[in-house]
Amino acid sequence: MNHTIEGKYPVLRCKLNRGESIICSAGNMSWMTDGLSLETSSRGGLFKGLTRAMTGEGLFQNRYRANEDGQEIAFAASLPGEIVHINMRNQSVIAQKSAFIASNEQIDFEVVFTKRFSAGLIGGEGFILQKFSGYGDLFLEADGSLIEYDLRSGESMLVDQGHVFMFDETVTYSIETVKGLKNMMFGGEGAFLVKLSGPGKVMLQTMPISNLAEKIIPFVPTSN
Repeated sequence: MNHTIEGKYPVLRCKLNRGESIICSAGNMSWMTDGLSLETSSRGGLFKGLTRAMTGEGLFQNRYRANEDGQEIAFAASLPGEIVHINMRNQSVIAQKSAFIASNEQIDFEVVFTKRFSAGLIGGEGFILQKFSGYGDLFLEADGSLIEYDLRSGESMLVDQGHVFMFDETVTYSIETVKGLKNMMFGGEGAFLVKLSGPGKVMLQTMPISNLAEKIIPFVPTSN
C-alpha cells in the first residue's frame, strides 16, 4: 500500500493493489474508486467492539479490500490539523481517544485507562485512551499542529489534557491536581493536569477540539 498526505486541511490518500486492504472506523471514508469491496464487522469480537465504542470510535470497523490494482481510498481530516503516519515496528503507542483514522490489518487496537480510576474519572477526557500495537501503517489525526518532545528517564512535564496527542508506551501518564485552591479556582487552567514522565517520545497538539468549541460557542445563535 502506498499513501500520500496532502493539503492544508489534510487528506490521506491510499493506493491499494489487488488483495490489499485497509481498516478504518465506520464513517471515516471520504471517497474511493469503485474497485474496492467493503466488509463491516466488530473486528475482534463484540467485547473489542464495545471497548472501541467507549473511545467514540464506534462498535464497528470497516475493511476495504482492493479487487483490482491501482485502487484509491481517501480519508479527510475532520478538523483543521494534521494526519500523522506512524510506521509501526512491533511497538506500542498510546493516543488520545478518537485519534484513529486508518491502518492495515496487522495493527491491534485496545482501550487503556489511567492507573487510578478516580483520577481518570475526575480528570475528564484523559480517563480513556487508545493503545495501538503491531506492525505496519497506522494513521492518526491530531487537532492543530504537533510539537514533539523526547523525554529522558525521570524527566517530566505537565500538560493540559486536551493537548496530549500521543506518547510512547514507556512514558508514564498520571493526573495531577493543580496546587493551591486559588490557583485551581481562578487560574483558568482547570483543576487537573496530565503529568507525562520519560523515557520516551511525547507529541502534543496545539488546538484541542475542546478549546475550539469553547471559542465558537459564544457565537452560536440560540433561540430566546
